[in-house]
Amino acid sequence: MKIILVILAMAMPLLAKVDLTTLPGRDSVQLTIYNSADLTLARESRDLTIRQGLNRLQFSWANTLIDPTSLEMQPLARQSDIDVMDLTFPPRVRELGLWNINSEVSGKTPFEISYFTSGVSWRAFYMGTLSEDEKKMILQGYVNVSNNSGEDYENAQVRMVVGDVNLIDRIAMLARRQYAYDNPVKMLGQTVTNTALGDEKLVGNNFSFDYAMPGMGMAGGRGGVMKKLKEVVKESLSEYQLYSIEGTETIRNGWSKRLPSFKPVEVPVKNLYKFDDGMYGYTVQRFISFKNDKEHKLGEVAIPEGMIKVYRNVDDEGHLSYAGGSNFKYVPVNEDVELALGSVEDVVVEPMLMDYKTANYRFDDKGNIKGWDEVRTFRFELKNTRDVPIKLEIKRNFDSSYWTISNEGDYGEYEKIDHDTVKYTIELGAESKKVFDYVLTSYNGSRIDEYIKK
Repeated sequence: MKIILVILAMAMPLLAKVDLTTLPGRDSVQLTIYNSADLTLARESRDLTIRQGLNRLQFSWANTLIDPTSLEMQPLARQSDIDVMDLTFPPRVRELGLWNINSEVSGKTPFEISYFTSGVSWRAFYMGTLSEDEKKMILQGYVNVSNNSGEDYENAQVRMVVGDVNLIDRIAMLARRQYAYDNPVKMLGQTVTNTALGDEKLVGNNFSFDYAMPGMGMAGGRGGVMKKLKEVVKESLSEYQLYSIEGTETIRNGWSKRLPSFKPVEVPVKNLYKFDDGMYGYTVQRFISFKNDKEHKLGEVAIPEGMIKVYRNVDDEGHLSYAGGSNFKYVPVNEDVELALGSVEDVVVEPMLMDYKTANYRFDDKGNIKGWDEVRTFRFELKNTRDVPIKLEIKRNFDSSYWTISNEGDYGEYEKIDHDTVKYTIELGAESKKVFDYVLTSYNGSRIDEYIKK
């Protein structure tokens, strides 16, 4: 028994002398950024020099938004000889963890460290440049990546995910706890458990993009320079879409960086002006539409939700005029896109009530009015002051479901939409005017029964 105690006493100082090593700098890093949640998966590659026996490696996440409960480490080589035993968070020590690694070999070995972080985000935005006749539009896409995570990411491979993620905890709250396994919302008197997300299995096809500088003319003409930039790889993750930027990017803390995500492509478009006083008031709204399919030079990839600014090429010198801006939602392949560019002043619709009267009275046995017609005559004056022809859509909503209508003048195509709505579609030439009238007869009281029996 004395011999055993002596051996244990000699072993304890040996364990106490195990060196504490701070992790070396990263060799590479991959960021997978989700746009539906404040969530980024970081995967770092580091070459660690380990020795045979027990190794203790120190990792600090001070002044960052890293979630310590999501930290994982694994060797990328010699897995059968290296055992990552545990990650320990010392008591009363903030923002510091110790990995205990037992190794049967010595030397430099590549390791991967992965974790979730908050504060890195991306958003998509687009620029459209219309041709002078406004029948085509060059569409360019970008993503803006912002880093407020507290950590610089140099030479990072950037991947962006479109799709909703269901999180139980918010990563930013996990990162800001005083100690790694404190209640993340203790001050709110709530208990929340953490759920880690698994790895993605990627399938799909690759495709490449060119890139053009903003403000260039149609097809890279005068005023712009076309150059080859990074490849963007799109892949499917079940209900998600993933976009990977070719090569690496340095995204420093506190900085934002714009990256190309969509090659300039000349898309056939349709222009439409709408007047609907029930929806837009007495202003004319402008819309541009196209389809995310191969016929419109698209259709290879879904278009992420974003904001677009549309300009028009006004001359051969490449000068642009601003046409309007719009937000649109995620557009799957083969789906239509309609961009609302806002109200315009160069297309005018003036509705005027020209006449109102009542007629065709019906009386009961006591001489009281029990049915009658209301007859309204409206005139519409239309003006297109633009130097290009346009298509104008006018909707009229009635306060009755029982009516008849007669049209006169240049009213174009007439269509009954539903029981109380009609639509006129009119072609207006450049710098032209048109006038049309309609007479609306609505039926009231017992006149409704007569209308139904017809």
